[in-house]
Amino acid sequence: MNRRVRLGEGARGRLDRAVADALGVGRAAVKEAFRSGQVRCDGRRARASDAARPGAEVELVVEDRHAPPLPEPEAPLSALALSERWLVADKPAGVPTHPLRGEETGTLANAVVARYPECAAASEDPREGGAVQRLDADTSGCVLFARDRAAWEALRGALARREVEKVYLALVAGRVASGGQVSVPLAQRGGRVVAVPDEALPPGRAGAPREALTRYEVRETFPRHTLLEVRIPTGVMHQIRAHLAYLGHPVAGDLLYGGAAAELPGVSRHLLHALRLGFERPEGGRIEVESPLPAEWGEVLSRL
Repeated sequence: MNRRVRLGEGARGRLDRAVADALGVGRAAVKEAFRSGQVRCDGRRARASDAARPGAEVELVVEDRHAPPLPEPEAPLSALALSERWLVADKPAGVPTHPLRGEETGTLANAVVARYPECAAASEDPREGGAVQRLDADTSGCVLFARDRAAWEALRGALARREVEKVYLALVAGRVASGGQVSVPLAQRGGRVVAVPDEALPPGRAGAPREALTRYEVRETFPRHTLLEVRIPTGVMHQIRAHLAYLGHPVAGDLLYGGAAAELPGVSRHLLHALRLGFERPEGGRIEVESPLPAEWGEVLSRL
């Protein structure tokens, strides 16, 4: 976003700090503009460490990281269920749920707000475009969106209270003999989520282990793989992938968590599908919404 500001009479100290204060934006965003060479002071390229001068005119490009998703009406969108207050979209594999930056495109939320612009104001963070829950980019299936703030708060509250049923299908490496559950806490470590069975759960600390519960049932067995139906009342990032890898049965195609054990010829992503969502509608009454398996799943399963 192009911004222009004239520094006030009280401007002093470093230019980057004076500009951030004058614009009323975070200093990190302004520092990024300086790092990328997108700041000019009185027509000349400026550095962050330059001295601020009262009355100087500063032009810069600042990325608004909290802007709502840009509408993409040309992006395909399949709504599995819809009401005046919410919708369940069918997310294709390879598509992020929502942008991480204001001007990012190519996400499910970009397609949603193009058809249902009110979703952009529903979520607390505008970038989410009303998304109530998220899926990993390579995970396909059901994603719930709210169309107004009260609906978003009600649905998020239901998630926190574990009242939303989330059912997945996961094709995993190896033969799983029977169903079960795993409740080992999970924590982020170096860009991955890992099981930490011997650590306590301290409250509130960033990166601390979080409670996670994954239940699974055997749906079909193959010579070297198993199709599982998985339920997760909790919602830790990468929970299913991390827990199944901890059990020694990584999701097929998930090289991040399974390495060579997860390799499957002809598969370039992890085979995890958000099959079904069950929830109480904000307007009353419970509903279950199911997403059909992507075509590539049928091809893979027939080969196994």
